Amino acid sequence: MKRIAILVMAAGLSVTMAFAQPGGREVGENVPGAGRRFIPDPDPEYVVHTQRAATQLVYGGPTNPQGRSYNFTPVFFVYPDSRLDKAGAQALLAEMGIQPVLDANYGTAIVLNPVGEKYDAAKDFDAFVAMFNKSRSGNLKVIGIGAGATFVNQVVAPKAGDHIAGILTVGGQPAKLGKNVDSYGVPAYVSGKKTAAKVTAEYVALNKAVKAGDHYVNPQEELLTVYSDPADRPLADVFAAAWKDVLGRNYRYNNYKHTHYEGQQFGQFGPYELEPYLDCEALGIKRIVVEQPQGFGPQAASGPKQLWYEYWPEELMEGAAPQSVPVMVLLHGNANDPRTQAETSGFIQLAGKERFFVVEMEWQGSQSYQAMGHDGIETVINQLLAKYPQLDPSRVYAEGLSAGSMTASALGIKKSHVFAAVGGHSGGIMGGFGGAFPGFNPIWNEATQKRGAVEMPYCSVLGTADNVVPFVRPDNWKGNGYLNAWNAYQQMNGMEVTSELDFSADPLFGLRLQDRQTLKTNKGAGIEIETGQLYKGNIPLIKIVAVKDYGHWNFQPTAQIMWDYFKQFRRDPQTKKLVYLGQ
Repeated sequence: MKRIAILVMAAGLSVTMAFAQPGGREVGENVPGAGRRFIPDPDPEYVVHTQRAATQLVYGGPTNPQGRSYNFTPVFFVYPDSRLDKAGAQALLAEMGIQPVLDANYGTAIVLNPVGEKYDAAKDFDAFVAMFNKSRSGNLKVIGIGAGATFVNQVVAPKAGDHIAGILTVGGQPAKLGKNVDSYGVPAYVSGKKTAAKVTAEYVALNKAVKAGDHYVNPQEELLTVYSDPADRPLADVFAAAWKDVLGRNYRYNNYKHTHYEGQQFGQFGPYELEPYLDCEALGIKRIVVEQPQGFGPQAASGPKQLWYEYWPEELMEGAAPQSVPVMVLLHGNANDPRTQAETSGFIQLAGKERFFVVEMEWQGSQSYQAMGHDGIETVINQLLAKYPQLDPSRVYAEGLSAGSMTASALGIKKSHVFAAVGGHSGGIMGGFGGAFPGFNPIWNEATQKRGAVEMPYCSVLGTADNVVPFVRPDNWKGNGYLNAWNAYQQMNGMEVTSELDFSADPLFGLRLQDRQTLKTNKGAGIEIETGQLYKGNIPLIKIVAVKDYGHWNFQPTAQIMWDYFKQFRRDPQTKKLVYLGQ
């Protein structure tokens, strides 16, 4: 999460105000650019008014533990019907009723006048691109009113739709897209009594959508929706409906051939991914926020608390049979908000589909909450198993992002009696024998002591364009964090340990993997996934999943791949032996 520092000059005083930039930026010594600050250029004249959430973000922990995280907070570009002054822009946003959405999501609304007296396709699109590059939002929503809607429909949507998370237009003339517009598409909500039908038809064509009840949807991507609202009703009602049906359902960001928080310019890395913005209510998921003192007695009550988030498919809270519900433990990345994995990994959407219990913990600690460490994580799991008899102690799994992945990788070896399988995204086991990061050494020693006596399935997910935790290559594989993790699990599982990689055997992995597959997704420009497995006998104890040309972050389609792998395994609660159920 980047922070932006703005120097404000007033009455001869200079004050530096820092606030967090949307985008889920990790911080820490292992993250390039950690601690750097932006000082953006002054706003151009066509930025007439900027309005933000009442509560600004707090760096390094949850601002409001009861609400949403700061990951992919929305930015709204609002194009009015005609040029406005500041008071007029404020009145427009008030009429729209946007402030509660900003407050609930740490959002920002920017009202943009046309560069000239009227909208000019070339000049105002150049201005759009400049503002896009400046805001660097992973969750950009574009709203057009009247002539502003015409500009959005005819210029912004066909040229930049695949960089935008959602469009709302009210009135305005339709685009003339024809058949030559090559675009991923853009979710759209179209309002306007006279023009809605024609404008809707163009967005339906752009999105390659088909009729689905009261709206239109792309059969290959359910988030590419189009809603038509031809009724003549107050702007606040239109915005509320658009937020519910389109704008509040997704975010968009770009992690292709780089990591999204490293920055990018418009069009630099192709179409942006479209991902679901977590909606627990729509998924039938109940979220429970738990804060409790660590330890006992008066001192514990007044000290830092532990924090975790529980995600329950509602019908399982009361009606599930004893020991019938699997447990998925999520671990956020370094200094991330403790809702990061729940909101960006895809596992909550998967829990809504496959009905399992999820808990994400503030394992690392922050200014307000106690770090749990490995023992604390185990203690919380034991508390959950005691509190909820429907949870299955034989099916407890863990995964994390970056530093959370490193922690999950360590837990699988150090707490092997707890978990049936572990894995992680964008992280392995860092360091080596006698190196600058000696963390690998004690984990290797423990894996050696348990060699052949303990088996733990391990799923390693990574991006091949990750510059934070680089993927194995012919020039960097020695001591590489991913290879360290694979080796440690080979050692503990009693498998042959790969001492050297051979890229003639497999140009991508350098390992002879079984069950090699190439999977193409509908994300971005069709991001591909490469997978393969290492076996002990007939049991696939290590699965490696590489997202090609992808940076350092979650890739939501891999949640299903990891879960399908995990659910093949149980751990007997009495003997602690691994049970392989097969595919």
